[in-house]
Formats: sequence, structure tokens, C-alpha cells
Amino acid sequence: MQPAYWPWLGYFHRIAISDIFIVLDHVQIDKNSKTKFANRNKIRTKDDWIWLTVPLKTKGKFGELYLNKLEIANDTKWRQKHLAAISYNYSKAPFFKDHEAYIKELYGNQWHFIVDLSYETINYLMKNFNIDVPVLFSSKMKYIAKKDELLLKLCKEVGADTYISGPFGRDYIREQLFNNAGIKIVYHDYKHPVYKQAYDGFVPYMSALDLLLNYGKKSKDILMGE
Repeated sequence: MQPAYWPWLGYFHRIAISDIFIVLDHVQIDKNSKTKFANRNKIRTKDDWIWLTVPLKTKGKFGELYLNKLEIANDTKWRQKHLAAISYNYSKAPFFKDHEAYIKELYGNQWHFIVDLSYETINYLMKNFNIDVPVLFSSKMKYIAKKDELLLKLCKEVGADTYISGPFGRDYIREQLFNNAGIKIVYHDYKHPVYKQAYDGFVPYMSALDLLLNYGKKSKDILMGE
């Protein structure tokens, strides 16, 4: 999967049910408004939810928006704004205090590339959800291909017999390519759990940080539907 900033629960469920997680970090950033999460995600608020968006330096790139080379636009106070938004909206969440120091440290750092910041949030959530799956980076595997052909090459590289795709993979994956290589395609249609949030009512598809700050060490059981 492409790296994402404070990803949602389905992202981590797919990692948890896998044997290997390959961070697809050498491709161009997803421009689809429905699936673009490399530099943004949602957090819960009293009224509903808001976006946390990391500004990027895209001017003059002319389509060359490769994730591992995309720089963060640090001429704005985005770090202070994100820290303030998380602190304000989760200060009364049961486990906020357990993670407050880390969150402050995260936003106290001067991040230069979005891939580094995104993976840091992924890694932190994986550790706290107790997901111990080997992680590889496509940028270090040096394959040049597009879409399903790239995915197939990466699967072959690690000796995969099954590829777990997101639901949107149905729109572009040519299953016959994988079948010919002896690799099964499984589409991941995550059933989102309902749990008690910091505010009344339930709003799905928030960053997985929402679950962690509300349930702490019990988060993985909810994530996995146990």
C-alpha cells in the first residue's frame, strides 16, 4: 500500500492479516480525492470530523509527484495546527495522556519529506496495535512498471502466493496476470467496527489514532473484530 498519514483502521487490518507489508513509496501520489491519504486524514471532533492535511511542495513538478521525493511545505504552521487539533479534540479521550508526549515530539520535529512523516505515523500505530509484520519499501526494490504490472513484480520478488488488494483494485487489476503467475488475488473489504468515541455518536473512517486514544491496548481486539 502507499504510505498514508495517520491511516484508517482498514489499512492496519490489511497489514495484520498479511505476511509481508510492502510500502509502495516510489510511485506518484494518488490524486483521486476518494483515496488520497498520503498527506491527510480525518480526526473526530465534537460536531463531526475534520481533515488534518500536510501541505506539499507541488508547484512546478509537472506531474512528477513521486512519494519518496515529495517535500513538505514547511513555510506554514501546519505542525502547530495539527498538534493543537489533536490535543483539543482528544484531550478527554481515555488514553490521550499515554500518547501525548509522543504526539508532541512528532510535531516538534522538522519533517522534510512526506514519506518519512507518513511512515512514522504508520510505524507508531503498528507498534501500539501490536502488529509485528515485516516491512519492505518498494523504492529499495527498484522495479520500474505501472499499476498491476508493478504489483505483480513486487509479489514475485517476495515469493507471494496471494496478494491482498484494496477494494479499488477491482477497477484496474488484471487478475489473469496474477493467475498466470500462480498468485491468488484477495480483495480486502474491511467491515468497520463501531466503538465508543470521545464524543456522542459514532463517525467511521477516522484515522486509527482515534481508536488508539479511546481504547489503548484493547485497540487491536476492536481492529480485528474480536
